Formats: sequence, structure tokens, C-alpha cells
Amino acid sequence: MLSIPSSRRRFLAGAAALGLGLVLPRRAWPAQERGRPLVPREVFFGDPDVASAQLSLDGTSVAYIAPVDGVRNLWVTPVDDLKAARPLTRATDRPISYFFRWAFTNRHVVFFQEHDGDENWRASSVDVLDGAIVPLTPPRGVRAGVHEVSRRFPREMLFSHNARDSRFFDLHRVNVVTGTSELLFENHQFAWLATDSAFRVRLATRFLGDGSLECLELRKSGAWVPFLTVPLGDVDGTRLLDFSEDGTTLYLFDSRGRDKAALVAIDMATRRTKILAADPDAEFTRVLFHTTTQRPLAAGATVDRRHWRAVDPSFAADVKALSSSTSGDIDFSGLSADGRRALIHVQQDTVSPEWALYDRTTRRLRPLFKARRNLDGLPLRPLESVAFPARDGLRIQGYLTLPAADAGRVPLVLVIHGGPYLRDEWGFNPTHQWLANRGYAVLSVNYRGSTGFGKAFVTAADREWGGKMHEDLIDAVDWAVARGIADRRRVGFYGASYGGYAALTAATRTPEVFACIVDIYGIANLMTFMAAIPPYWGPWFSVWKNRLGDPETPEGRAFLRERSPLTYIGRAFRPILIAQGLEDVRVTRAESEQMVAVLRQRNVPVTYITFPDEGHGFLRPQNQIAFRAVTEAFLARHLGGAAQPIDRASDFKGSTLTVEVGAELVPGLAG
Repeated sequence: MLSIPSSRRRFLAGAAALGLGLVLPRRAWPAQERGRPLVPREVFFGDPDVASAQLSLDGTSVAYIAPVDGVRNLWVTPVDDLKAARPLTRATDRPISYFFRWAFTNRHVVFFQEHDGDENWRASSVDVLDGAIVPLTPPRGVRAGVHEVSRRFPREMLFSHNARDSRFFDLHRVNVVTGTSELLFENHQFAWLATDSAFRVRLATRFLGDGSLECLELRKSGAWVPFLTVPLGDVDGTRLLDFSEDGTTLYLFDSRGRDKAALVAIDMATRRTKILAADPDAEFTRVLFHTTTQRPLAAGATVDRRHWRAVDPSFAADVKALSSSTSGDIDFSGLSADGRRALIHVQQDTVSPEWALYDRTTRRLRPLFKARRNLDGLPLRPLESVAFPARDGLRIQGYLTLPAADAGRVPLVLVIHGGPYLRDEWGFNPTHQWLANRGYAVLSVNYRGSTGFGKAFVTAADREWGGKMHEDLIDAVDWAVARGIADRRRVGFYGASYGGYAALTAATRTPEVFACIVDIYGIANLMTFMAAIPPYWGPWFSVWKNRLGDPETPEGRAFLRERSPLTYIGRAFRPILIAQGLEDVRVTRAESEQMVAVLRQRNVPVTYITFPDEGHGFLRPQNQIAFRAVTEAFLARHLGGAAQPIDRASDFKGSTLTVEVGAELVPGLAG
């Protein structure tokens, strides 16, 4: 298996005022005018009833994340007796990570915890039968992850962590029952390592100065020899996946020589390559492997909606049966070792996501859990796929939610994803539903650089931060206005991480387009941002130097300053709400604080809120609800939508929200 630091493809994902700004008079709220009740914020942003469900390898049990006394913990239940569900962990402060992994013992589950958003995840195992918890990786200041799980070694897993050198991830062979650990490979140079089911290191990758990727093979002699190279333009579409169980075949997504990534197999003895699944309209980004043979059964791709293609002919009838069983988009959340049972995650736009058990013998789907039972019967709105041409002719895709079918021109909130090398997808979107319920049209945009649309679409974003990437968003607003969807005087911007950078760019480069801005841990100064990267980003940061700008050259520094929102702060005049997790290691507090300091000097209306126990993303539901309460009041004041008034006693209960400046600018926040 390939060890990939999660921050590579999710680099900035993550995922998320008054005065001279447009201030609308108080009025009856649109949702109330139409007789549509306001859905409480807690319904959308409180803890889900069930999250991240996974099937045990023997197909008899499901583990999942659910709250215990208001804190997310790990649970387990027999698939044939859901009433017997019980918690396996009892965390009381920081939630358990949504990521966990069953061991081949079928008795142990490996889970992860971190501290206050520092992204240093520690692994532990819990015994499903007696509840015994065993630490598996170092406790503090170390980032760890599961690297390989093999049926050959049911009591062991390979873990990667950076305890020895924070820049590089060594491989450790760990007994998940006892916690004993043995160093397997000491890594001094590689960004990622690839191993097989025999726990052998087979391949390693490193980035070169031009941003290209060099992949090397480890020979029995101990020598590293060239295996393949990946040009800069292909590093997002090309990704090593896994070896077959016998170690003879390597599977990967590969965009080299084509625009859209295909699922490819390489024979390790002959180096012959075979295309297993390709689509001229979409990249393949998902694959279901057989649990024991480690050979692909099906591959998934997304344009507007997700579709799956059978890779193994024996799975073709299953793909057909699943497609006809639901109108939603599906993902696989586990396959039993015998291949007979699969756990399916079903996404739809106007109902709760749910998990169902698929029986390959009968080809029937049996519902198990809903993620949010309290969504039943609520007036949720459809998520419509839309597309429009950018000013240079590039086709831009996105998703639109209207507050009502006959809404007419209404205030619009542009909701922009982070990454930037990620994408928005179809399904239940709590932010869209929340804002639509308040009377807004909501538009998310897969601007150039978003992944899944081909490498030409990604490379069209090279050196275009604050340039054509931003123009795509302005073109989206113009499209919504021209279509009679949006009121041009009442357009708001809402973005987190890279989306927050885009929000600050909007505030400083095109403030006339937007009535107000919500920036969630966005980048203000590209120079200080790139100087503060975590050490474990170093091995692959050449990609960013080549795509964005190199701070080590005069030309690069000049370009980074020219594309920094802080450079154009003299143009800012619209009201801005800025939210920041103080433990953020990706976009540090210095980014928000630089912006806030200069905005205050210039008397631009700014409200700045912080969360001392959060990092790059607000994980605690109490903080999510507090943030949404402030945001809702802010948007209502400047766009005229509906708002559930802030109730400090309930909305801020258990939250660490601190209002640094500008409380008086948001209704209900001061006091």
C-alpha cells in the first residue's frame, strides 16, 4: 500500500461587519414569508447519529462513529442485531477521528485521536470483546497513520509516523493486540513508500525540483532503481494504489499520456501496462478492491454524479443491481473477506445519507443506519448540477441550491471549497441546506484546479491563484445574475482554507461584486503562509513552488506578493467576518491576524472570532454551532436572509468561541 500524507491532495481542504458595506433594513424574512419554518442549526451541524461506518472483515459487525454524552466515540454492532450497538471508547473531550480500521482479527479496531487540532494523530487499538485499549504509536507531537493491513498478519499492521524526524515518515510493524512495535524502514528522503501484503517495501517516491515525481523500486540487493516518472502536470491524476495480494501486479490511477486518469495495472515482472477502466469524460478516482486478493472489482468516476464500472466481470451484475436499487450515489465502506457482503454508503441530496448492507448472493440491499435521523420530513432543497463557460471558454461545473422552486431573484451565497486541488460533489450538503433554508440561493463552483475533471483542467490553474481561478468565481456570479437567480446587490462570499484565500481575494480585488465576506482560516499573505508550512510538507513542496510561486527566487517572491490579498487591502471596504482555529498548522493564526490588524487600521468593518481548541477545521460540534450562529446573523444583516437569533446560552454552550474584535457589528453577538 502507498503511504500518502493526507495533506497532499487535501493540502488546504480541509472541510468551511458594518460601515461602508451594504446594510439592509430589517424586514420579514423570506423563509417566514413563504411559510417555511427555520430548521435549527443543530439539525445540520450537531453530531450525526452515525458516521464513517465500516464492515468487519468477517462481515458480521459494523463499527461506526457516534456520540457518547456529546462527544464522538467509536461504536460497534452486529449487522443482524442493530439494537445491540454499544460504544467501544469513552472519549470525554476531543472527538475520535472519523478514520479507523478493522484488523484481520475481526476483534480489534484501530482508531485515532489528536489534541486541539494539532493534526498529530495517535493510533490505538480497542478489543471489541473486552474493551481493552492499547496505544500503538507515540502519544504527543507525532503524526501517525495506517500504512498496510494484510490477512497474512491478522494481529499486525504497518504504521507510518514521523517521531524520529518530523520531515519524514518511517514504517513500523506494530502488533495491534499487544502494542509492540518494530522499525521496518527508516526513511530519510522519500515522500511516500509503497509496500505489499507481505509487508515488504517495494517502491518509494520523491519529488524533484521541477515538481515532477520520481518513483524508485527497491531491489533485493538493496539498490533503488528507476521505476517510473510522473510529470508535474500528472501528479494529481496519477496515484499508486496497491499491489495484488501475490505482489505481482501494481494498480494505480494514471493520467500520463491522457487527460483523464484511468485505472491501470502494471505487471511487475514484465512492466507491461494494461488499462482496466477509462472514461473520456471523467477521471477514475475510486476503486473497490477484493479484500483478500487485492484485485480491483470496480472503479468509480464523477462528472456531475458518480458512476461505477465493473473491472472484474464477476462484479458486473452487482454494479447493475446496486445502480437499480437506489437513486443516490454510492460508495463502498467495506467488503467482507469472502466477498459476499459489502457495506454501501448512499448519498442523496434531499434526505440523510445512509448505510446499507449489500448481499452479493441475493443482490439485495438492506438499510442499516441513517446519518441524521432528524432530517426526516424536513423541507430540504434539491442540489442541481450546473455548468457555465468561463470568460476564456473553459467549462466550469458547480452545484446550485435554490430556497424555493419559484424563488426568483434572491440573495446569493457563493460557497467555495478548499484544496484547491479537491472538488465539490453531489449529495447531502449541510451548508447548502442551511443557507437555502434561510432564503439564499447557494452556489458552489468547481473552479479551474479542482480535481476529477482531467489534468488540463488542473494545469489551467498553474500560477493562477488570485488570477483566472478568481475570475471563474466572478463569472459564476455573473452567470447566476444573468439567469435571474441572484440579486446582484446581495451576493455574499463564504469560503474556508483555499476558499478563505479566495474570500479575501474577493474582499480586496473585487469588493464591488460582494456585499459581505466570510473568511474561514484563509491565507492573507502567501509569503508568510509558505514560510510556515509544517515540516512534513517539505518533501513534496516543490509542486507548490512550481504551481504557485517559488519564495526562494526574486521572481517568485514578487509573484507571491502580487497574488496576496494583503497587498490589495487598500481596496477593501465590505464587511468581513473572519474565523480562525488557533491551533491551525496549515494556515496559521498569523494569516488572519495580519488581515484583521490592517482592516482595523483602515476602519474597515471586521469581526474576528477564534477557537483556541481547533485547528484546520472546527471538529467539535459546539464550535460548529457557535460559528454558524455568528455567520447566520452576519449574513442576515448584510444580505437580508432569515436568521435564527443568537441565543448565547444555547448557541455558545460548551464552545470555546472568543470574539477578538467586532462583536458590536453582528446582531446578538455583543453582551
